[in-house]
Amino acid sequence: MTTKIVSGLKQKDFEKVIDGKETALYVLSNGKGAELTVTNYGAKIVSLVVPDRDGRPTDVVTGHSSIDDYLTSEEPYFGAICGRYGNRIAKARFTLDGVVYDKLAANNGPNSLHGGIKGFNSVVWSIVKTDEHSIELQYVAADGEEGFPGKLTVNVTYALTADNELVIDYQATTDKPTVVNLTNHSYFNLSGAGDPSIYDHLLMINADYYLPTDATAIPYGAKAPVAGTPMDFRESYEVGARINDMFEQLVFGRGYDHTYILNKKGDELSFAARCLSPRTGIAMDVFTTEPGVQLYTGNWMTGKLTGKHGQRYPMRSALCLETQHFPDSPNKPEYPTTTLRPGETFQSRTVFSFSNNG
Repeated sequence: MTTKIVSGLKQKDFEKVIDGKETALYVLSNGKGAELTVTNYGAKIVSLVVPDRDGRPTDVVTGHSSIDDYLTSEEPYFGAICGRYGNRIAKARFTLDGVVYDKLAANNGPNSLHGGIKGFNSVVWSIVKTDEHSIELQYVAADGEEGFPGKLTVNVTYALTADNELVIDYQATTDKPTVVNLTNHSYFNLSGAGDPSIYDHLLMINADYYLPTDATAIPYGAKAPVAGTPMDFRESYEVGARINDMFEQLVFGRGYDHTYILNKKGDELSFAARCLSPRTGIAMDVFTTEPGVQLYTGNWMTGKLTGKHGQRYPMRSALCLETQHFPDSPNKPEYPTTTLRPGETFQSRTVFSFSNNG
């Protein structure tokens, strides 16, 4: 049965066989004006529709209209689950329990990014279960896949609540010591996907410190205070207000592409960030159990690719708030550990809560 999709996508356009596995588009709704579509290719969020201040359905994430477009996209991470290690590992190598793992792909300059050449964003996930409001996906990564040790079993659940919340739950187990850092890489524009800029978005991040990086986006190690710098989002600022300042960190990243160390204790679910579009009134509050959030302002988007419904996504037309552990943690023992051992279960939760009172 074909489901009517508010975002205008067509399920048949996501039906394909990749690596011997079938792909599809799954539709979740909550009866309160919110709709989420997910494909099991890369466990990607394809569309996320929420009502604006006037009740108009607004798709707030970038993406493509077909599986073929995802396969050829210059942006392989739209809406995807990134792993086995989201973000970067310096020089594509790390040491764990005295063993050097140096076969990671250097797919981002000298560094390994988002799990390598064929990370979790580029594989077909199995469907564990799904209903009108939620979907659970699973991927089993082989020992040695993309150079990482251990057979890793990952389950990700997307749930759309009656309160217009997108809840993402992550779980992972391994049969050998390994490193794990999982995140969702949705690109948000709360004025609507296809809007050309997020400069006017008001952003607040609950962080007194961030991690400065070198020119290859690897943190030096020590945290730095945001106070007195363009990195300070402790109060709401327009994203575009300081993004072009001649501040070394912004020059290195061509804008924001940094991990913020969240103000929190332990791994409780707590407030991380708030983003608001003044034009639509749509606000997004982010809560997470993770210690950090990566702010990325779409600095490498080109506008060349064709997105959903023929849309173009130019530079800085969307932003990401990727809740996660820190980049290069396997090489920096002072950071919260990303090591997972047999008998342990990695668990993480992130909530994107939408309202339209702005």
